[in-house]
Amino acid sequence: MTTGRRITTAEVLSIGSELLVGETRDTNSGEIVLDLARHGVRVRRIQALPDDLAAVTAAFREAMAQADLVVSTGGLGPTPDDLTREAIAAALSETPAVDPDLERWLRGRWERRGLPFLDINLKQAWLIPSARAIPNENGSAPGWWVERPGTPIIVALPGPPREMRPMWTGWVRDRLGAAGLGEVQEVRTLRLFGMGESQVAHLLGEDLLRATNPIVATYARADAVDVRISAVDAERTALELADEAETQVLAAVGTHVWARGHTTWPEALQAALEARDWTLALAESGTAGSVTTLLGGMAALRRAETLGGPPPAARGGRGVVERLAADVAATAGADVGLAVIARERRGDLLVTIAIRTPAATVSERRVMFTGGAPGRAQAALSAADALRRVLVSGGP
Repeated sequence: MTTGRRITTAEVLSIGSELLVGETRDTNSGEIVLDLARHGVRVRRIQALPDDLAAVTAAFREAMAQADLVVSTGGLGPTPDDLTREAIAAALSETPAVDPDLERWLRGRWERRGLPFLDINLKQAWLIPSARAIPNENGSAPGWWVERPGTPIIVALPGPPREMRPMWTGWVRDRLGAAGLGEVQEVRTLRLFGMGESQVAHLLGEDLLRATNPIVATYARADAVDVRISAVDAERTALELADEAETQVLAAVGTHVWARGHTTWPEALQAALEARDWTLALAESGTAGSVTTLLGGMAALRRAETLGGPPPAARGGRGVVERLAADVAATAGADVGLAVIARERRGDLLVTIAIRTPAATVSERRVMFTGGAPGRAQAALSAADALRRVLVSGGP
């Protein structure tokens, strides 16, 4: 890289007025940021910008002053409101001109289709002295790779994902790697259940959450609260720093960790059942099939029943739920039976969970402090958590 340092920071610009009125969703930035993060690059900011030359030029100048890499998507079309090329040229004080090779390529595209070539399309053949074209096999807008001494690398890509994605993965990423992409890093995610994000953050403490290396952050997901630990090599190795942070996290909230990485509930429970060579059957009532929806893809699941009508344990008898767990296991010939019965009460959802294993049967009650579909979804997660605890604890 011409800056003489590795690419460790980046900014991403999404260009197009349609992004600011809700007509088009920006999926490009998410894909690019995720890929950069996986390669050890910290993305400082994502901006959505209108088709305004002054605004886009200012954004490029500001991003160039802050990051090692600037990536833009959009604004490379042939129309007057496609202004990315003009903005980059203005930000670098360079003058664009038609590149003969690109012009021949463009004219060839139109000739093969038997269409007249309009002069408005010539701007797609522009380059500035510091730019080279990024081939676009799926459209008529080549990208720009801009590199000159003393400035960050600029990568400009078209907006349509079917064009942007193969240009990024098939051309840009390899060249970024050759330029020195990212830092040596260690990233790990711990998945928690049974407490909210604010409680997790409180237990971890500000000192840990405000540290810059490693970075420890919490994220509320639909099925978990994730704690992400990200460290890079410094005075100590990234691995050592991440290990130390993980030790602190586990000391604070370790009893609530049910998985790592991107593991899902079905994957976690399937692994726990396979470890004992057990199979599972389940029955549920009052949950609108939410437990089956959550766990239905498991290879170890032999049977799933959703009971209609009023919950059979309307009066809360655990014995009814425990018998249901035993019955569904026996009917399916499964080693483990899971029964879940829920009923609404003044806006809350009262959930009784029973788990029958070859050794014994256990049951518990939990309250979901919300009703309707959100409460039923939480009931399914609570049932999965109860089952996991039984399976990994040595079982009753």
